Amino acid sequence: MPDTCRACSCAGKAAAANASPAASPVVPVVTLDGPAGVGKTTLAKRLADALGVAYLDTGAMFRTLAWKLGPGAHELPEGDLRARLEGFCFALSGAGGASVLSCNGVPVGEEIRTEEVAALASRIATLPVVRERLKAAQQALGASCALVVEGRDMGTVVFPAARHKFFLDATPEERARRRCQQLEAQGQPADLATIAAQIRERDDMDRNRAVAPLRPANDAVTVDTTALDIDGVFAELTRHIAARGGL
Repeated sequence: MPDTCRACSCAGKAAAANASPAASPVVPVVTLDGPAGVGKTTLAKRLADALGVAYLDTGAMFRTLAWKLGPGAHELPEGDLRARLEGFCFALSGAGGASVLSCNGVPVGEEIRTEEVAALASRIATLPVVRERLKAAQQALGASCALVVEGRDMGTVVFPAARHKFFLDATPEERARRRCQQLEAQGQPADLATIAAQIRERDDMDRNRAVAPLRPANDAVTVDTTALDIDGVFAELTRHIAARGGL
């Protein structure tokens, strides 16, 4: 694979880059969709390592835009928001867990990994103009190199021709417990009831939005991770990929 997969979310450039995956009957992409807290990030990185391809966290793209645009971005007039979105360019370099997502030449960091930014990201994710721009950028990256990509509508909207599609799920209670453990491991405060409420609110927005709601693709393999550890889920994913001839 190339050292760097590069795509711009600007109109024209991203649309042109998207021509390749649209023309291909099957693209060398593995999609992992599902709500927050099901292990998508850990599993996607591990799969990308095993397959020797790039890893793309599309949620990080939404979070990055939310962080850069700031509170109230979802209330901007569409024309103003569209103009601001044209100033952001995403690039992906490296492979596996070492893949690096950059925006305007700057690697995306931990500043986007807060519950506040996640809430802002869910708000702008309901806007068609935002999804349109990021869909084009994501498809352009997929045209540049093989990917393991995680998100919420990868198998249904962004990469409908992906070679392998998975939908991961778990109960809200289990996902809240995992998120608390993650935050505590990072030395951050974590209240189970608050996080559970935030997860349910985000689920409601994601599953009921008018554009690209969170749901499994018709041809996706659904894996309930509630009672499985990471190794168990990884074994399920790799078994299905191997059974279909790999990437």
